[in-house]
Amino acid sequence: MNAITLTVNGQRLSRQVEPRTHLADFLREELNLTGTHLGCEQGVCGACTVLIDGKPQRSCIASAAACDGADIRTIEGFDGDALMGELREAFSVHHALQCGFCTPGMLISSRDIVSRLGETSERTVREELSGNLCRCTGYVGIVNAVCAVSAGKAPCAQAAAAGIAAAAAPAPVAAAASAVKAASASAPAAVGAGGSEIRQNLTVDAAPEVVWPALKDIHLIARCLPGAEVTAFDGERLEGRMVVTFGPIKAAFGGDATVTFDDAARTGLVNGSGRDGGSGSRAHGEITFALKPVGTGSAIDLSLRYRISGPLAQFSRGALVQNLVSHLTGVFAANLAAALKGEAPTAATGLSATGIFKVVLATWCERVKTWVERRLN
Repeated sequence: MNAITLTVNGQRLSRQVEPRTHLADFLREELNLTGTHLGCEQGVCGACTVLIDGKPQRSCIASAAACDGADIRTIEGFDGDALMGELREAFSVHHALQCGFCTPGMLISSRDIVSRLGETSERTVREELSGNLCRCTGYVGIVNAVCAVSAGKAPCAQAAAAGIAAAAAPAPVAAAASAVKAASASAPAAVGAGGSEIRQNLTVDAAPEVVWPALKDIHLIARCLPGAEVTAFDGERLEGRMVVTFGPIKAAFGGDATVTFDDAARTGLVNGSGRDGGSGSRAHGEITFALKPVGTGSAIDLSLRYRISGPLAQFSRGALVQNLVSHLTGVFAANLAAALKGEAPTAATGLSATGIFKVVLATWCERVKTWVERRLN
């Protein structure tokens, strides 16, 4: 059994689930949220569609354990939602339902379309709804209903911020180009038994006297680091979780760590371990950092030593991890720079489509470079 904690329709709850339990079965059988319908149970028909962290996803092929820490919203969670109310009324007016089996998933997908795109064409609505099947209506009424509701509406900024438009993650990296300059990370080197190491240097446009107190503020650091959450900290020992999303891969490591600071040398050490409830993988890591003055600003030298065991160990080595860490530290650096200016950090728990492309492209370029160097030598 796996212990999971997640938010369903605004209510945070904890349960024990078997690894094989699908999210749809968990919602229906454990929480009695039977508005989520099961049709094909292969992720094809769309009847089981729910929102997972703001994105429409198939609950019949999503593992409940893998949703640990996620925010789930089912059709029952839209009772007071104004836009969903408009869609329900439009579905009735345009005769967009007959047996009603596909309707919950169809409504959630339709709300996503209107929220994300605003007013749009009939062709676009048909393309966007192609993942939801209806065996009764012939789709005409459904498409007409969505078009009617979308008329005159602008895209919702909140939908884009939730990641539905896949555009939130690259923004902090772009900001980092002007506020923070991140040097290239060194290639991972073996550390200990089965471990690896990544080093990186960040330059911040603020004096060490300003940056050091921020680095000691654990809760601020967690807000700046995508996917990090601190649940308890007593000055030396912290408990929390780290969620890393890379396309379809999502890992949520919960655990604890010890934190030590040397105010005189302006150095720090974080040593901890955690477990991903979805895959059962374990991670052990050590982060050391040193702050030093550079001109009118500061430089942060980071060293990450880590070891991953279990199913996710296959992703723990090579240029892919190096470039993923570079991306995350770039986001962290930009958020830290924003926080030092009194601005709110930009939340981001994963990579957008653009961010994934950049990471994969950088990895591919590294491999081509290595191949060319070997050929020349």
